[in-house]
Amino acid sequence: MTMRMTFGAQIPGNSTDFSLMRDVAQTMDATRWSSAWTYDHFVPPLVFMDETQDSLEGWMTLAALGEATSTLMLGTLVSGVTYRNPGLLAKMTATLDHNTGGRAILGLGAAWHEREHAAYGWDFPALRERSDRLEEATALIRALFHADNPVQHEGKYYSLDHAPFSPRVHPDHPGGFIQIMIGGNGERRTLRTLARYGDICNVRGTPEEVAHKISVIQKHCEDAGRDPSEIVLTTVMRPALVVEDHKINRLRDIHGEGMSDEQKTRLPIGPAEHLVSLFQEYEAIGITGFVFESIPNNPRLYEQFDELVLSAFDD
Repeated sequence: MTMRMTFGAQIPGNSTDFSLMRDVAQTMDATRWSSAWTYDHFVPPLVFMDETQDSLEGWMTLAALGEATSTLMLGTLVSGVTYRNPGLLAKMTATLDHNTGGRAILGLGAAWHEREHAAYGWDFPALRERSDRLEEATALIRALFHADNPVQHEGKYYSLDHAPFSPRVHPDHPGGFIQIMIGGNGERRTLRTLARYGDICNVRGTPEEVAHKISVIQKHCEDAGRDPSEIVLTTVMRPALVVEDHKINRLRDIHGEGMSDEQKTRLPIGPAEHLVSLFQEYEAIGITGFVFESIPNNPRLYEQFDELVLSAFDD
């Protein structure tokens, strides 16, 4: 059976206020959009951004967006494993799931923003340790999400002492359990963690690059004795914009800095027909969901995207 294509967006939490984020989320909620995401950062995350600008904390914002919406799945894209104890993060996710009638997804990643770790006094281990922590944390959280009894865990970095975990999932949650999205492209560790303990991949790249990542995931699933069809395949893009012809080259130059002219033509920037065709290329290799970053907090842009692009993927 063909899966319905899903579309989500990470609503920017920097240099904004909550009322704008809420307006965008409510617009998405009323149209064909499937999911809304916040980022898990504590300062504006990109190098060209002024770190003293406003930056709303992602989980608190997500809870408020849950109250303001009724259909969207909700998650962070993605929570850095270095920021919170995984038991706490699991409880936060389950609480969000219950408070929203079964609409939470847990996004997890190894964390990368060294500057905000220094700013707030968090340890920023080497990539190998962060990858180890991601794998152990994902295994621990998966156990909490699925176990019927208290969970015992004695790991290298985390431990649980017969930890009870209730409630686990809201009765109306699609599929009956909270899904864990693993964000990242690392083939040796991140995608292996996904294959062992995750439910949704979220990789980045051209259709050809993503097709390769899917083959890596399938090999890791084979090694882990897991059916690869259990993994929902999604990709993340920044940005996706329906624009008029005279703006295309300028916006592709801005968002495709360092890319060749040919690579820039593969960006999801242009007329609706270009975006639909590009997304169909991803669909052809098995992608069933997209999450877009950096669409400005303008509800009309989301309405336009729904009317011109998402409508092309109606069942």
